[in-house]
Amino acid sequence: MAVHERMVNLADKVSENAKVIDEKAVRNLIKRMDRAKSLFLAGAGRSGYVAKAFAMRLMHLGYDVHVVGEATTPAITRKDLLIAVSGSGETHSIVSIAQAAKKLNAHIASVSSNPRSALGHMCDTIIVLKGRLAAKREQEYLARQLEGAHEPLAPLGTLFELSAMIFFDSLVEEIMVLKKQSEESMRARHTQLE
Repeated sequence: MAVHERMVNLADKVSENAKVIDEKAVRNLIKRMDRAKSLFLAGAGRSGYVAKAFAMRLMHLGYDVHVVGEATTPAITRKDLLIAVSGSGETHSIVSIAQAAKKLNAHIASVSSNPRSALGHMCDTIIVLKGRLAAKREQEYLARQLEGAHEPLAPLGTLFELSAMIFFDSLVEEIMVLKKQSEESMRARHTQLE
């Protein structure tokens, strides 16, 4: 299979994932974001990079936003919203962060493939994006072997991470429309120290 065919296959899978996103949950997330004094983004590994990219765009939109774990991250309060990104919803560090936020009465939202996870059970709002859950990997592997297919569509959490990145970029565009923000107003908030 050629690389461009692999790209098309991944794009098709992300498109399938997009069609089943709960729009009511998206509206609820936007409301919670707008009510929050500050937004805190958390994710580990590649999901962490996706969370940081989203945090950057939220800053461009004018939100007071922080990435958990950075040296300048302030204390979270009950007026704030934690947005956790975890495909499995079981990543120890992210679950621990959510538990700490919950103890401080902060609101918690997540983007995850697993709404029944430890993270999912703590959330006020959850956006479910399909991805490969760890428990299904062995079954999928065996099924692929029986079918004669010896490679996954995408390794590990790639499908979730791509879907999350595109979801967040689409959410940014939706917020731009709702807040009547232009690319120029966002560019005015972009760093000049590059």
